[in-house]
Amino acid sequence: MDKNIYHVSGDGLIEKVKAILNDAKVKRVVIKDDKGKVLLSIPVTWGTASAAALVVLAPWLAALGVITGIVTRCTIEVEKTSDKLV
Repeated sequence: MDKNIYHVSGDGLIEKVKAILNDAKVKRVVIKDDKGKVLLSIPVTWGTASAAALVVLAPWLAALGVITGIVTRCTIEVEKTSDKLV
């Protein structure tokens, strides 16, 4: 499994997560504060179209709105499926 890490400001958090969720390989998104404490862990399973998936993810996006109000910087860890065959 591949992992990408992004450092963003609280203001850019929601837009960055929305952009990340457009990738069909994403399996989990973990939001951490600047001290490394996990604020939110979002499991992502793609079986529907992207627009329908955003409706399903609406509660998570609402939680992100609250997080943006309490953090100035955060880290986004993105777990993706690997293209490599085992």
